[in-house]
Amino acid sequence: MTNIKVIIPAYNEADSIAKVINDIPKIVNEIIVINNNSSDKTEENAKKAGATVLTEKNKGYGFACLKGLEYIANEPEKPNIIVFLDGDYSDYPEELTKLVTPIIEENIDFVVGARVKSLREIGSMTMPQIFGNWLATSLMKLFFGSKFTDLGPFRAIKYSKLLSINMVDKTYGWTVEMQLKALKQKFTYLEVPVNYRNRIGVSKVSGTIKGSIFAGAKIISWILKYSIKK
Repeated sequence: MTNIKVIIPAYNEADSIAKVINDIPKIVNEIIVINNNSSDKTEENAKKAGATVLTEKNKGYGFACLKGLEYIANEPEKPNIIVFLDGDYSDYPEELTKLVTPIIEENIDFVVGARVKSLREIGSMTMPQIFGNWLATSLMKLFFGSKFTDLGPFRAIKYSKLLSINMVDKTYGWTVEMQLKALKQKFTYLEVPVNYRNRIGVSKVSGTIKGSIFAGAKIISWILKYSIKK
């Protein structure tokens, strides 16, 4: 039987986190929300919605994800699949089945939810996000022959494969690190088109000039680092 666990990093997502949790399909065994030093009721609302809630005081997407993986590593029963999902309700959690089905039925290692233009709500991705995705995926195609078109945070991966790539990034580079290491280790992978809507609240990354610059620099540095290692 397939054991699926969902990891949701969350920083000040009190207005959206319960909606995210409630829309996750019942095939999931455990929903793990990492409260990333929120100052609102994110933790309280996530617990009320039925999630396991952890606290990570170091701010950063990667810090939160690593906290979730540390928790899973100490659990007696390990999952087959890990799904990563944002807590802002921009993704459609009910589409989780679209991401895990290729892993379960086709033995694919890694699936990324691609936020294709035809399925995106107007304004759901900023111009810096769109350009950054294009640049990053173009560089991955150039250096590694990659077929990725997006760095979408909604993704599913075999737990055993996730352990093998030894994720380390603690901030903005988490998604691209995972994709680069999957390419390096020749994982089987694919993208699944997913719907994407305007998030609830303000983005902590793309919603600020500083966040956009730091995220872009981190992503490009990971790609250049791995291209040199070829």
